[in-house]
Amino acid sequence: MNAASVAPDVEIPFDHRQSAHCESGVIASLLRHQNLPISEPMAFGIAAGLGFAYLPFIKFGGLPLFAYRMPPGSIIRGLTRRLGIEMHFETFRQPAAGMQALDQYLSRGRAVGIQTSAFWLSYFPPDMRFHFNAHNLVVYGKHGNNYLISDPVIDIRVECDADSLRKARFTRGVLAPKGLLYYPQYIPPKPDLPRAIRKAILYTTGMMLYVPVPILGVHGIRMVARKIRNLQSRAQHHNKLLLGHMVRMQEEIGTGGAGFRFLYASFLQEAAGVLGKPGLAAMADELTAVGDEWRRFALHAAKMCKGRMPMDYGLLADQLLDCAEREARIYKRLRAEVK
Repeated sequence: MNAASVAPDVEIPFDHRQSAHCESGVIASLLRHQNLPISEPMAFGIAAGLGFAYLPFIKFGGLPLFAYRMPPGSIIRGLTRRLGIEMHFETFRQPAAGMQALDQYLSRGRAVGIQTSAFWLSYFPPDMRFHFNAHNLVVYGKHGNNYLISDPVIDIRVECDADSLRKARFTRGVLAPKGLLYYPQYIPPKPDLPRAIRKAILYTTGMMLYVPVPILGVHGIRMVARKIRNLQSRAQHHNKLLLGHMVRMQEEIGTGGAGFRFLYASFLQEAAGVLGKPGLAAMADELTAVGDEWRRFALHAAKMCKGRMPMDYGLLADQLLDCAEREARIYKRLRAEVK
């Protein structure tokens, strides 16, 4: 890109909305900004964002990774692919070039999504920062040395100084952002929403039910239940670390396990109207109830770790198996409903 001067104050009119999750919230906001009205739950559902994975070979703080959604980046790619939207993605080797490109897009009146590390964003209180390199947000302007930010996990518009934003965009490590910025460059006049919804539901339910890998989908939930049931009482310190880690991954990192179930249930409620299939709304209620059970599992595990309940690995395993069986029944009925 050619060098361009940026006015001291640039502010692009942008509708900020708080969302449940950063990636689905950002892409929904960018599409609405370009006149494609879409809710965050619909974006998450069409992206086929729901999932589960137990990944013992990937360590997060020395403990195995538990994932309740598809990998970072898959929501944007899945949504735009199924709707026929063309995205522009751009990464940079040098931070100076990445910041200059951001300024130039703003000067041209274009709001852009960027990937960052949540740890370096100056508007987060210090005790809320953590090293997660796939936090998405929208930059829609610049006042002096501060960038105007629509961060979907925050209820108000915020600002971030240039030095902090540069660090957040060019931090190193797992999922390093490499200065990634992106925006929709082509949106079909009339995306085929019903077709995209059907294909996405079949994809999600297929992944959760039929992937022949024991660490993924419903099989993965059952495997984790078995491992919890077989935990040895003499290793209680390690067991508490493991359960506490699972609770944090479920309830604090991103939207979490229950939160993603609630988000997908909202998608099913909207999909019921689009497809004219009221049965989807009933299944949305059932999935919400499963999300409630995931939350109870987390509550019980947290109380056990803190000594407020007797440690009962069998109870926790039974709760996870209950979630797995109920989800399996819902996904099988969903497939039958949309085929």
